[in-house]
Amino acid sequence: MLFFGGVLQTVLVMGLWLIALGSRATGASDVPWTLPATWAHAFLMVYGVFPFFIFGFLLTVYPRWMAGPVIPPSRYVPIFLALVSGMLLFYLGLFTARGVLLTGIVVYLSGWLLAIHALLGVYRQAQNRGPHERLLNVALAFGACGLGAFLAALLGAPIFWFQLAREAGVWLFLVPVVFLVSHRMIPFFSHSVLMHYLMVRPSWGPSFMLCCVGAHTVLELSGLPQWRFLADLPLAIAALHHSWVWQFRRSFHARLLAMLHIAFLWLGIAMTLYALQSLIVLATGVDMLGRAPLHALGIGFFTGMIVAMASRVTLGHSGRTLHADRLTWLTLIGINVSALLRIAGELLPVAGAWLNLLAGIAWLVVLAAWAGHYVPIYLRPRLDGKPG
Repeated sequence: MLFFGGVLQTVLVMGLWLIALGSRATGASDVPWTLPATWAHAFLMVYGVFPFFIFGFLLTVYPRWMAGPVIPPSRYVPIFLALVSGMLLFYLGLFTARGVLLTGIVVYLSGWLLAIHALLGVYRQAQNRGPHERLLNVALAFGACGLGAFLAALLGAPIFWFQLAREAGVWLFLVPVVFLVSHRMIPFFSHSVLMHYLMVRPSWGPSFMLCCVGAHTVLELSGLPQWRFLADLPLAIAALHHSWVWQFRRSFHARLLAMLHIAFLWLGIAMTLYALQSLIVLATGVDMLGRAPLHALGIGFFTGMIVAMASRVTLGHSGRTLHADRLTWLTLIGINVSALLRIAGELLPVAGAWLNLLAGIAWLVVLAAWAGHYVPIYLRPRLDGKPG
């Protein structure tokens, strides 16, 4: 149910943003939204797309991971309705009145809190609670706090609250959640596909990652980007180490598995760019990379992992063969092309507006095709006759 909403959001959010990108590229007047376009884009990309997939996944796997009680429809249907209703009100308010938009965020936040409450219910009653679930609970709470900070900024709080919402959403919510799920699932999926695979799950990875993202957030909010490499470089090395021990090269024996490994590799690439950006600022005082590291992280890592993980989970939970067909594989390739175009747009400022537009178009085209392929699956019973 929540994946259904998330897949639609991947198309709606970029379709909306393309309107703003088209205006920039052509020099047309800005779109008359009730919120600055950059604020709307930040909110939708950080808080409006990925949580649908994150909650849809965690509400399903928490009981399985921890041998806890299954979450019934009476708990997850209200979550879905609150998230969807909140997002619809946000879209409506974006074109009509800020009050409607604010109401939408409040409703959306209520759905977020309901999801946390449902997950904590499983966690408290579970038999096999582990570190992944504990840290995921913390990251989800940080996400709710970031959403609250965004709401405070819209209500007139100082600009710092918007910055806090942006940084908390990316570094204290999305990076930890996507890393933790990857840390738990990529070795497991690899072991189930590859022969003679030694399942390695570095126990120090999650806590080390949290230290790095925490330090990154503090340095960024303190206005000290030149020292951010102290957090970003270690995380880059750790991420690349994980790709190595998870045997990235062997993953290409199965496309569906390779998609996960390719997406995770983008974390190492993004953090390397962040570290390089920080070192350049320290040496020259000039930021030469702009938002290139952010989009390597947001498009390459977050979006790539969502496509890879959602595709695999959808196939598995609908009774289908765990095989990435041509369209699914091309979707991930298209996301990588979108990431490269967006990075190029920062490095080639003369053509930046058009490259950014092309990146958005690439995202929209491949994810619209992906949505057209997967949305019908969510509306049909499982092929194997099992419940779902």
